[in-house]
Amino acid sequence: MRVMAQMAMVMNLDKCIGCHTCSVTCKQAWTNRTGTEYVWFNNVETRPGQGYPRTYEDQETWKGGWQLNRRGRLTLKAGGRLKKLLTIFSNPKMPSIHDYYEPWTYDYATLTDAPAQEHTPVARPKSLLSGQDMKVSWSANWDDDLGGSATTAKRDPVLKKVGDKVKFEFEQTFMFYLPRICEHCLNPSCAASCPSGAIYKRSEDGIVLVDQDRCRGWRMCISGCPYKKVYFNHRTGKAEKCTFCFPRVEVGLPTVCSETCVGRLRYIGLMLYDADKVLEAASTTDEHGLYEAQRGVFLDPSDPAVRREAERAGIPHDWVEAAQRSPIYALINRFKVALPLHPEYRTMPMVWYIPPLSPVVDVIKETGEDPEDRGNLFAAIDALRIPIEYLAELFTAGDVAPVDLVLRKLAAMRSYMRDINLGRDPDSSIPESVGMTEEEMYDMFRLLALAKYDERYVIPSAHTEQAHSLEELATECSLDYEGGPGMGGSGPFGEGSGTPTPIAVENFQMLQDRQTTDTMAAPAGRSGRVNLLNWDGKGSPSGMFPPRPDGPRPAAGEMPTDPDDHGSTGPGGTGGLTGGADLK
Repeated sequence: MRVMAQMAMVMNLDKCIGCHTCSVTCKQAWTNRTGTEYVWFNNVETRPGQGYPRTYEDQETWKGGWQLNRRGRLTLKAGGRLKKLLTIFSNPKMPSIHDYYEPWTYDYATLTDAPAQEHTPVARPKSLLSGQDMKVSWSANWDDDLGGSATTAKRDPVLKKVGDKVKFEFEQTFMFYLPRICEHCLNPSCAASCPSGAIYKRSEDGIVLVDQDRCRGWRMCISGCPYKKVYFNHRTGKAEKCTFCFPRVEVGLPTVCSETCVGRLRYIGLMLYDADKVLEAASTTDEHGLYEAQRGVFLDPSDPAVRREAERAGIPHDWVEAAQRSPIYALINRFKVALPLHPEYRTMPMVWYIPPLSPVVDVIKETGEDPEDRGNLFAAIDALRIPIEYLAELFTAGDVAPVDLVLRKLAAMRSYMRDINLGRDPDSSIPESVGMTEEEMYDMFRLLALAKYDERYVIPSAHTEQAHSLEELATECSLDYEGGPGMGGSGPFGEGSGTPTPIAVENFQMLQDRQTTDTMAAPAGRSGRVNLLNWDGKGSPSGMFPPRPDGPRPAAGEMPTDPDDHGSTGPGGTGGLTGGADLK
């Protein structure tokens, strides 16, 4: 047993309202730079639909993920080293900009600067790539809310796998939203595809990152990722991807998309897993067995043997405690209501989903029957076998049984808790019918419906003894592109964020203050406040030292000659930061 830790996320699709707040805030935090106009680390898709980029799930075309060869060994679907060497200068299996969309802006000057005239001026869309006028024909959420289903849903790769009856009735059955980020897989095919070794998986928390210094822009990682969550920055010639907001996670804060989620549908926690079982699980012959095989890789953090092995592996004690309180472990292995996205890709994804029950409830409500009655709900799940098949193609490689059980558990929870909320005696036969105890059902209800902030996000902070190594890793995968990491200029959070400040040991408020100030000493409007973590020891920033009553301060490193000077270290002098006026 080789115990390792992995940050993971679960999304409850029943709560997603498709507002795209997560996408916009992620865009503002990470991809608001030149060269990333079309890049969405987080996007929300409407299913059925083509997804982003278009038809990314069609691995017969894009050759992403892993497959078993004739000898039963795991190999990249896009080919091994020889094939990559032959196509390294011309990668043929990669989406074009038209499979994403050509980003655009509008000629706003036509509106703001136009003189008075008879006809209203029009701000035409202009391409952010060529600067020329263009016709807007696609975007990251073009088929949002089935807006283009009549012409585009037929290209949904998942819909093609189910029968003609599904295609005929699907639009009338239901739709749901599917938020997506990088899966931060246990067996990432993007890392295995990179000829430069630029993509790596952090050993301390499992986050998959791109070393910008080592990336050579071969773009094999884009082909290798079956979820198409690695992007190419045409300005820098480097690959970029979701970072799981590692500067926030290292200080115990959730990702930006989770923090700003309106529906509170995201859960973040730590999972312990046996690294020695990953290859065996990913090599499971039967695709229907991949879901259970991955669950078997996860370890019970309450098991004394697991805790001992975790200690030997150097995992801090508070991290093991966080894994015990993890909502991810509860949803995946205790309640068994979360499912992986496309386990047949064999990448062992670590962003899991609770399938939506709302469509079933809505169908019952339209008939005038009680949508939360156990008999009605269970009967509706049986009748709605077609959408379950669609969900199964997404989450269990086409195996309907696990999805059916998850929906039954969610339906049983609604029926069981309604009796309690109405003051009736709870019916113990309801949880028993889905293989759960009454206590487990209530705990699941509390986690899915009532969980507070610190219950949804159980994120252990990085340790001070890890700060130096984490700082180096953060610099390696920085998205700063002017002069390289640590050389100043613009970084992933805006101006000034490419500085050598160790982001692993400052909290997010300090990070925000540093990024919104014009000086290294204090944010605008807070000239009296000084953050010593932001001072590199060079020079004398305004607000760092008390003012001299008789002239300018001495330069950095220069000793004052007047023995009565406030900066004197001689007899009677106060010396250094403690002299003169108090720091505010």
